[in-house]
Amino acid sequence: MIYPIVAYGDPVLKARAKDIPADFPADELQKLIADMYETMYYANGVGLAAPQIGKSVRLFVIDSAPMVDDDEDGDDAPAEVGVKRAFINPVILDETGEEWGFEEGCLSIPGIRERVFRKPDIVIRYEDENRQLHEEGFSGMTARVIQHEYDHLEGVLFTDKISSFKKQIIKNKLTRIAKGDAKADYRMRFAGQRGR
Repeated sequence: MIYPIVAYGDPVLKARAKDIPADFPADELQKLIADMYETMYYANGVGLAAPQIGKSVRLFVIDSAPMVDDDEDGDDAPAEVGVKRAFINPVILDETGEEWGFEEGCLSIPGIRERVFRKPDIVIRYEDENRQLHEEGFSGMTARVIQHEYDHLEGVLFTDKISSFKKQIIKNKLTRIAKGDAKADYRMRFAGQRGR
């Protein structure tokens, strides 16, 4: 099932999501993960967090392949490989390296892109879709996608990470999105709307 994407202005995007309990039915969890992948791909996203479909639980899915290019720098460093994965109850344990800027966007905030600075290397503990526990490191674009989606579980949007000056510039656009004035190639759900 393809869910509508929850738009900026909905309180679910600013709330800290709750852990998924160990006794959560496995079949329901598998269906939710499959639906999130379907929704993400339909909206041409590289990541989707459960709050973005109106569910305040600690789950996100990513497929960073579209964000990583073959080695365009021409150097001999190995090219980054995209990662497709579900992250359940994740905890970022460490973020290291020198912050680097990249223009980010968000399915919940269509039409707005801003430069966000993040550290390039992370270590994250999470359960996979089979509820197996992992502790793993990620770098580069994949780390950035994970950090962006993880922020959603903490009630943080990429627009919270930009300068006050930039926030002032996009304030009117954000207000319009919150009021339902947004153009996207996918269905959206705005604050105050009923249903899923």
